[in-house]
Amino acid sequence: MFWADRIAKEIQDTVTPRNGTGFLIRDEKTLSGRVHVGSMRGVAIHGLVSEALSELGSENEYRYELNDFDPFDSIPPYLDKDVFTEHLGKPLYTVPSPEPGFANYAEYFGAEFTDVHVKAGFTPNYYRATELYQSGKMDECMRIALTRAGDVRRILKQVSGSEKDESWLPVSVVCEKCGKMMTTRAYDFDGETVGYSCDKGPDGTIPCGHSGRVAPWKGAAKLFWKVDWAAKWVVQGVDVEGAGKDHATKGGSRDTAAHIAKELYNYEPPFDIPYEFFLVGGKKMSSSKGSGSSAKEMSALLPPEIFRLALIGKEINQQVDVDPEGDSIPRLYDWHDDLAQRVREGIADDFTRLYTYTKLPEARADAGAPWTLRFSQVAFMAQMPHLSMQEEAAKTKGEPLTPEEVIALQERETYALYWLTTFAPSAHQYRLQEKLPDGLSLTEDQKKALASLADFIALEERDGEALHQRLHELKTEIPVAPKELFQALYRVFLNRDSGPKAGWFLSVLPREYTERLLRQAASS
Repeated sequence: MFWADRIAKEIQDTVTPRNGTGFLIRDEKTLSGRVHVGSMRGVAIHGLVSEALSELGSENEYRYELNDFDPFDSIPPYLDKDVFTEHLGKPLYTVPSPEPGFANYAEYFGAEFTDVHVKAGFTPNYYRATELYQSGKMDECMRIALTRAGDVRRILKQVSGSEKDESWLPVSVVCEKCGKMMTTRAYDFDGETVGYSCDKGPDGTIPCGHSGRVAPWKGAAKLFWKVDWAAKWVVQGVDVEGAGKDHATKGGSRDTAAHIAKELYNYEPPFDIPYEFFLVGGKKMSSSKGSGSSAKEMSALLPPEIFRLALIGKEINQQVDVDPEGDSIPRLYDWHDDLAQRVREGIADDFTRLYTYTKLPEARADAGAPWTLRFSQVAFMAQMPHLSMQEEAAKTKGEPLTPEEVIALQERETYALYWLTTFAPSAHQYRLQEKLPDGLSLTEDQKKALASLADFIALEERDGEALHQRLHELKTEIPVAPKELFQALYRVFLNRDSGPKAGWFLSVLPREYTERLLRQAASS
């Protein structure tokens, strides 16, 4: 059973909705800057479970928090330090937007992130952390946490090994004087107010030195992360919420929040969906580092169904690793095309179920599986101005393309061109040689093979299959290793040692040009 269907069935069988009618699925992201594509895996996993529950007839809501109430703790390298240094330590919703047209910093990056959600077909109901706090909905949970701060300190020590001194309180106060929350230290809760001092903070944040007392209600203060997480479950009645493996380990944030939920709030933690990381080039990097690592960049690089495949295609306990600067992009398209082929063959299994889920929900009912030329071939032909993409695709298919297939091919060509001009490695970038490359050195056996191939091409027009067959015949007629023959071909036509599948590659080159260069190479 496909993982989303399996999890949805388990939820349906083991979880009772707290509101008595439908399951509440929740996830969140702190909007501290441009969001890494890894955060999209949580969006997709929760979103797909919601879709699967709906297919099972279970009412549910997928709710997503755009967290705008954490502190602005560092300045991303793509922003001006001179502009943003003074805002370090403030709540994100009070930091100005990097660009005009947005209410604040969090709204700017939140809009960029939610645009990616929409393109990938995930449309949760959004809310902001400030809405929970400033409305007073978090006040009762905050009061309990402050009243039982000793229990919070004990749980932190027992579960995660974090020790706090006896004056420590689980809230971050927003300083009344400077507006910062990362520089304050709260102590002494008297039942209605907390004492605090704005006298600490990591490098780069400047406390103002103010001390005072404040009623921490309605957004004047915020619960610290692990208590905050548990309180949000309680306040909203969350039934389902997973987390990445960094949070899901024993003693991690999720484990600690679960203990706090049970002991402080008498609340059974939500159904958990622990999942592995989405890596970029083998690294779990921040979106400020590494080419193509932001959700926005990856979304621009891939059409919706390929993007969804990258996010949901593997089991949730398996890592996803996509490197835009390597071969990951062609492999993703090939994976998608293999799934589509199974659909066209009428196979019904977990693989074809995955193919269905790669389609946007609104298009799923009528989702077909149009044939499409392989991405690596499209990327190659997009660099060959003498070729008609549609004509060559029809030749490869063996019959004219349907209107749906023409549209799919055009879309693929658009994305291939974008990849070629942004992230594609040199191995996928080609330039046909007008003459033999300088310094070309071939063995006598390589020259004999190229001469024989030129004779074969001169007789009549050859398709890729015929050329492929001839290339493999040559290795028995002439003592030349296949690797040496292919290297000679790629060196003659591309001035490199590797390239596309040789038979198909030769078939799409102009016939006179191909014969001319082969004969020149054979006589060089």
